[in-house]
Amino acid sequence: MTTKSQGLSPALIALMSVATGLTVASNYYAQPLLDTIARAFSLTAGQAGFIVTAAQLGYAAGLLFLVPLGDMFERRKMIVSMTLLAAAGMLITASSQSLSMMILGTALTGLFSVVAQILVPLAATLAAPEKRGKVVGTIMSGLLLGILLARTVAGLLASLGGWRTVYWVATALMVIMALALWRGLPAVKQNTHLNYPQLLASVFSLFTRDKLLRTRALLGCFTFANFSILWTSMAFLLAAPPFNFSEGTIGLFGLAGAAGALGARPAGGLADKGKAHLTTTIGLILLLLSWAAVALGQFSVIALIVGILVLDLTVQGVHITNQSVIYRLYPDARNRLTAGYMTSYFIGGAAGSLLSAWAWQHGGWNGVCLAGATVGLLNLVVWGLGYHRQSGDDLH
Repeated sequence: MTTKSQGLSPALIALMSVATGLTVASNYYAQPLLDTIARAFSLTAGQAGFIVTAAQLGYAAGLLFLVPLGDMFERRKMIVSMTLLAAAGMLITASSQSLSMMILGTALTGLFSVVAQILVPLAATLAAPEKRGKVVGTIMSGLLLGILLARTVAGLLASLGGWRTVYWVATALMVIMALALWRGLPAVKQNTHLNYPQLLASVFSLFTRDKLLRTRALLGCFTFANFSILWTSMAFLLAAPPFNFSEGTIGLFGLAGAAGALGARPAGGLADKGKAHLTTTIGLILLLLSWAAVALGQFSVIALIVGILVLDLTVQGVHITNQSVIYRLYPDARNRLTAGYMTSYFIGGAAGSLLSAWAWQHGGWNGVCLAGATVGLLNLVVWGLGYHRQSGDDLH
């Protein structure tokens, strides 16, 4: 690896956290606006849900085909270029006149907003080994805050100037962020002798030979599916009677999720201290239990907020722990590890969005909660089968 400057200053960590949050947020502006967009394009709930799914499938494709390139090319140029291309996708969405054009824009944005997943292993590479989990936790908190606050910002902007305003503003912010990253990031190139097909093949070979990576990727898949099941259909619940909330009010629920995400930040530090097994076990149990509060959310806003807090806390805590564990495995292949893990993670998110929209259409909020609890139970089953009994989980 070559770099112009070593280490991570607090200012650079802050820049990378904000950039990670802003880029990944571009996939989630639509969620509190789904009801409004559905009316604008005369869509069913299932069709509107596919807008979110298209963004997440684009993201999964970017994770698999673009993120591994971070182990081959100079990363600052990659990060800046991809940030600008993600902005171009949002420009298409902002000016879309049909569902197909909107899906194209969101898919392109999803494809290139995987720049967030190049920033995370870059931070892990630049961080001191004893602080790696803490730094990853900070950057990942920025990522999940971006996902959650996207809803709040989107709801407020839509209430001021319509849903297109959200995408015009976001496009401008992404261009500004690209300039800031060009000025702030050090030049870092990972030395590898693999060509592109070999690089992609090595992602699969890492999965094939490493059981710990496969286990953590499966846990990530199911936890993010839980996250998507909740957030995809929440706009439909809150826009309908008895709540009848506006887009702005619906967006404010993202603040509860943001509080939960911030609460999970210490998970990286606990992983540094060898507590990865403990944080995962507690997190998965609480994740399942959170659906009881979420189910009561159809009658009580307070119960829904409690459920959001606990669910987002545990999803983020398990995710930070997963990444802290896998980044210890192969230091020279962190972008490929990220590609494999996060592809699984966002396939879970896309599947969760589809399942959520289907469950809402056929079973209302009770159907959504049943789907979420079932996936949460599956996650506990995977963990309880003995896959977690591997020393790699708790190595420093």
